[in-house]
Amino acid sequence: MASIPSRQVEARGADTSVGELLSAVTSDVQTLFRQEVELAKTEVKQEATKAGKAAGMYGGAGFAGYMVLLFLSLAAVLGLANVMDGGWAALIVTAVWAVVAAVLYQRGRTRMRTVDPKPVQTVETLKENAQWARHPTR
Repeated sequence: MASIPSRQVEARGADTSVGELLSAVTSDVQTLFRQEVELAKTEVKQEATKAGKAAGMYGGAGFAGYMVLLFLSLAAVLGLANVMDGGWAALIVTAVWAVVAAVLYQRGRTRMRTVDPKPVQTVETLKENAQWARHPTR
């Protein structure tokens, strides 16, 4: 559970009024809320970074596939056209690049599935805080 800072109200002991106590509780709740928001921001930022890296792999795979497809395919088609019909040579090269594209897509998809957009730690601490608010003496 997130820690709530102690207040000067506690130092006064029995001389505190209800208004001072409510003011201290309100201040503590506001501090707790700010801390939870910061935790949520941090968690979301971490997951966004993971998603960005996975998306970068998709983009890199697409660009690399394009460049390879453009230059090596042309070379392969021309090379195979020396031993068979040009149409068959182009079809074979296309099938090879389809397999490469499928593998790259699958790897990117696998990494993207590890991204968890829900701020798990924040949800847990909010549950703990709610339980504490219901039963502060436990």
